[in-house]
Amino acid sequence: MNKKIILGIVLSIILVYLSVRGINIHDTIRTLKKIQPSYVAIFVGIVFLMQALRSYRWGIILRPLQKIDQLSLFAVTSVGFLFIAAIPARLGELARPYLIAKKSTINISSAFGTIIIERALDSITILAITVFVLMYMDLPSWMIKSSILFFFLTLIILFFIACLSWRQATALKIINWILSKLPKIFAGKLDELIQHFIDGFRVITNIRTLFYLLFLSALIWIVDVMAIYVLLLSFGFNLPVIASVVLMIILIAGIAIPTAPGYIGNWHFACILGLSFFGVAKPEAFSFAVVYHFLSIAIIIFLGILFLPFNRFSFSDIKTHLDSTKTKEEKID
Repeated sequence: MNKKIILGIVLSIILVYLSVRGINIHDTIRTLKKIQPSYVAIFVGIVFLMQALRSYRWGIILRPLQKIDQLSLFAVTSVGFLFIAAIPARLGELARPYLIAKKSTINISSAFGTIIIERALDSITILAITVFVLMYMDLPSWMIKSSILFFFLTLIILFFIACLSWRQATALKIINWILSKLPKIFAGKLDELIQHFIDGFRVITNIRTLFYLLFLSALIWIVDVMAIYVLLLSFGFNLPVIASVVLMIILIAGIAIPTAPGYIGNWHFACILGLSFFGVAKPEAFSFAVVYHFLSIAIIIFLGILFLPFNRFSFSDIKTHLDSTKTKEEKID
């Protein structure tokens, strides 16, 4: 883990260097002075809306397991995103499953399964948006190849989820056969975890709900495009809406790279790269990246800290929670 953290920090330093190389600080300051505060305020409001939509969608995914009130969902989502941004190697993804399990009767493994569904829905939506973009403009070959690879990986994940959900009995037989080859002490623990994990996929067995979730996913990313476009307007950039879509796609790919906490470096480099396709000079693009990154992270920190006193989280807590859950299940058995 220490090696991954060090590697992430080194990569961030390299990307920060590439982002600032050749930039005159006076050009950047001049661009920052042009920002229109009214558009920034609208941007902040849209980002809050996007967070609310994310928490609402998660509640729909969790509903087959247990109905959770919207305030709790928003609070847990806010704290979860804070930890995702703050902890390297995406380990912060464990925060939301743990916190929602702590507030409900939902098993932590099942809750983590719902996070997998979320990521699959986002992947499908982003792929659909990428196909739409390819119809209207030529993208670099590396982006097209990456999209194709991402498409096939998503199909594999979706096929795996579908098999586990719709053919659960058969899937469990295969999994149990594989587990039988392991020592009994490990097989027993893994069997329980896998069964709870599969429960988190239960929502996709309802076709009507699945389509509703796809609609919500599309809405979330359309709102994200709106936020980027409004922020571009605040800088006075006269760019088409498609620029916001391309920037969003490249940024999603960029922040997927494990770097230092807070997406420092990869966020800025991705913004500069995306805006370069539309003729935005590097100093202006860097100014935009700095403001976009600062506002986005500031909102995540604000919401996370606001709800953190009611949703405390540590990795030792997860181990304790899993151990206590296992003990309770053994007593029931």
